[in-house]
Amino acid sequence: MEPLVGRLLVAMPALLDPNFERSVVLICQQTEAGALGVILNRPLEAELAEHLPEWQHLASDPPRIFEGGPVQREVALAIGHHEAGAEGEGWTGVTPELGLLDLDRDPADLWGELRALRIFRGYAGWSSGQLEREIEERGWFVVDAVPSDPFSGQPERLWEQVLRRQHGPLAMYATFPPDPSLN
Repeated sequence: MEPLVGRLLVAMPALLDPNFERSVVLICQQTEAGALGVILNRPLEAELAEHLPEWQHLASDPPRIFEGGPVQREVALAIGHHEAGAEGEGWTGVTPELGLLDLDRDPADLWGELRALRIFRGYAGWSSGQLEREIEERGWFVVDAVPSDPFSGQPERLWEQVLRRQHGPLAMYATFPPDPSLN
C-alpha cells in the first residue's frame, strides 16, 4: 500500500462507528508499528482561550479545541501550516506545508511564520496493518489533502466539501444523506 502520511481518510457513509462516522482524518505519521492521524471536522465546545490561551492568537477560526480522535484524549496535538515549510526542533513535517507542532514551544517564536494553527484533543491511532485492513474493507476513501483542510472555517461541512472536490463517482458521495432510511 502507498504511504498515507499527508493524505486524508474520509469515512465511507457505511462507516457507523461513532468515533469516525462522517469524519475526515489527516494521517500525520505511519510506521511499521501503525498510523496516527487527527480528525479534522469535530470542533468541541471548549474555547482555546480557556485551555491554551498562549496559542489563541495563532489559532484558526473557529478558535476551539477539536476532537482529534478517541485515543489519549488527555493529550493535545497541534497542526500548523508553516509559511515556507519548517524543519527542526518542535516541528514534524506531514506535508511540505503542514506539520505537527510541539506545544511546549514558545508561541512568540512562531509569530509571522504560521499561516494557520489548529489544536486537537486526542488522536486516531491504528496498530500495524489495522488501517490497511479498514481501507481494504471499504471503511475509508483515501484522497489527497489540500493545505487548508485542517483549518476549515466550516469544519462541520468538511466531509461533504472534500468529497465534492473529488473527480468521478467519488464526488457523488458528498450528497449521501446521513440516514438513508429517511430518504
